[in-house]
Amino acid sequence: MPSNAVVHRWAALDLDKVTELISRKIVSGERQMLVQVYLKRGAHVPAHRHVSEQLQYVLEGALRCVVGGEEIVVHEGEVLVIPAGVRHQAEALADTFALDLFCPVRTEWLVPTVGGPAGDPRQ
Repeated sequence: MPSNAVVHRWAALDLDKVTELISRKIVSGERQMLVQVYLKRGAHVPAHRHVSEQLQYVLEGALRCVVGGEEIVVHEGEVLVIPAGVRHQAEALADTFALDLFCPVRTEWLVPTVGGPAGDPRQ
């Protein structure tokens, strides 16, 4: 029986430029999604919520997040767990590179928008 395993190379994936300050690369399975996110200093992700639980691993830089009304600064080497359905927002305090894991998949990010990249990460 075939495993249906797939290998993705980050370097080979297209970079979605979402705004002048935010870009990303996405790999999605059936139940979870891994997203490389690049935020330039000053980038702001407005307050939003979604049905997915989100784990946000900051590899470089720092993010000021407000999760459920609580301000949290997430530094390089730290992982923030954002529960499903909780309102949150973020601001890049420095040029930041992060990996976000979503479960379930944010299917709205998989459908390209007219004239632009797949779904807006600010939502």
